[in-house]
Amino acid sequence: MNKTYDVAIIGAGPGGIASAVESVISGIKDTILFEKGEEHSTTIRKFYKDNKRVDKDYKGQKVELNGNIFFDDGTKESTLELFDEILKNHNIHACFKTEIESIKKTPEGFVLTTTDNQVYQANYIVVSIGKMGQPNKPAYKIPITLLKKVVYNINDCQEGEKILVVGGGNSAVEYACYLCTITDTTLNYRRSEFSRINESNAQNLAEVMQNGQLKTKLGIDITGLEDVEGKIKVLFTDGNSEVFDRVVYAIGGLAPVDFLKKCGIDLDANNIPITTDKLESSVGNLFVAGDILFKSGASIATALNHGHEIIKEIKNRIG
Repeated sequence: MNKTYDVAIIGAGPGGIASAVESVISGIKDTILFEKGEEHSTTIRKFYKDNKRVDKDYKGQKVELNGNIFFDDGTKESTLELFDEILKNHNIHACFKTEIESIKKTPEGFVLTTTDNQVYQANYIVVSIGKMGQPNKPAYKIPITLLKKVVYNINDCQEGEKILVVGGGNSAVEYACYLCTITDTTLNYRRSEFSRINESNAQNLAEVMQNGQLKTKLGIDITGLEDVEGKIKVLFTDGNSEVFDRVVYAIGGLAPVDFLKKCGIDLDANNIPITTDKLESSVGNLFVAGDILFKSGASIATALNHGHEIIKEIKNRIG
């Protein structure tokens, strides 16, 4: 296409939304936002259970907001409503159901190609794609016949199913604490103690374990899965096995490494993009925002600040 945008933003999560809104507020009118999902905030919609608490200070890390978006503690629903409102109020040019296949730098700027071979041009790029879009999967092979019963969120879980939740982070604990109130649920974690969960989840976990609502298999790992007449036989490292109707893996997410490498972005030993203090990647004028800059994730507030800081720098360069 002939039009060249000042800023193209990849990902409509908090960092991408902030980048788009801050662009409009700063006077950068030719801004476009790409999102492969049908709506913004795919991670929140897909991986947060209904009414999940959303804290401004993630894991107790206090963050002072520097930009033009006011965000405070709330729920999944109030957070989505907030982002709905600010996108609408600022008339953001957003292209949903549009996945960027590649970004190539040229002497004139950047050429972005989508998976359906549409081409866009931009002078500056902000990559703000979250980790949870690509959830971690176990190293052992999952039988093809079980793929619909091995899941990475609880959207399809039903009352009456016997469910195994695998993981030791906040998402795993939240899933297990909720599911055990409606159905037979076991939580499996390869370690014997939970060191990565917040205080609220720790209290909830202790309560449902103490009153017998939630079963646990702690300090035990899984070696494999087998299909037993349409049910999932889970093999454990202690030599035991158990059959479940569904297994939910909540074992974190991976940064989209292949995409980042395809963009020419240098990564460190943990596959985290290497950036300057201005959040600029190894590719000049290509910036990175959000939780892909952190090994253990980041808060929504941090992502909002990233958007503000990046657009402030881009505005200075545009003049």
